[in-house]
Amino acid sequence: GFVSEFYLNQFYLYPSACFRHGPAPSIPQAWGIRGGNEVAKATMFIGEPSYFPAELVRATGQVVRSLCFLDHLPKNVGQCQTGQIILPGSQVGRQNDIYISFMSKKLEVVAPGVCLAIVSTRVEGHQNPVSEVEPGIALLGAGILQRFDSVSDCYEPVEDGLSNKCFISKSYDETSHFKTAADDVLDMYYRVTGEELDMSIDPKVPEPGDY
Repeated sequence: GFVSEFYLNQFYLYPSACFRHGPAPSIPQAWGIRGGNEVAKATMFIGEPSYFPAELVRATGQVVRSLCFLDHLPKNVGQCQTGQIILPGSQVGRQNDIYISFMSKKLEVVAPGVCLAIVSTRVEGHQNPVSEVEPGIALLGAGILQRFDSVSDCYEPVEDGLSNKCFISKSYDETSHFKTAADDVLDMYYRVTGEELDMSIDPKVPEPGDY
């Protein structure tokens, strides 16, 4: 079973998981989430790392991201209104690549005449992590209307969740193509259901009235 968004929010604000001991005494098994004086019970819990106790996840590094609103498209993309640029780390003196994704009004994410660009990479220990995306920022050109920087801790589960019924995803990494996120979803589906996700579905995009 699953718990409601209310209880997930409560758990996020006041994390306190309830565990019971399964067949192996050393392996606790989650059976509920406590928010204040209320407890929601379920047979399994699925979520990203921040919803779970620290002992169920381990750190895998940090990601720095810069969200920039521009009054123009990035350099040398012609009239392409949305796209992705990957700067190989070896070309900018880094171990990790720098990812740039940009999108415009065409995707209905910004107002006309505005472009949203997201520049991200894995932090490599620099004292000023935000400076690690500067080679990507340079490709955006002048005319950055607003810029928002963030540094996020990344985590992954310490086990597969079969014993404690806590199925935990990995944190979003620095990549902008979502391949690692898609692989993680497929892995979680298998862990939760015990079956591979059937991808032989009708590729037709659902239209209003299809349901």
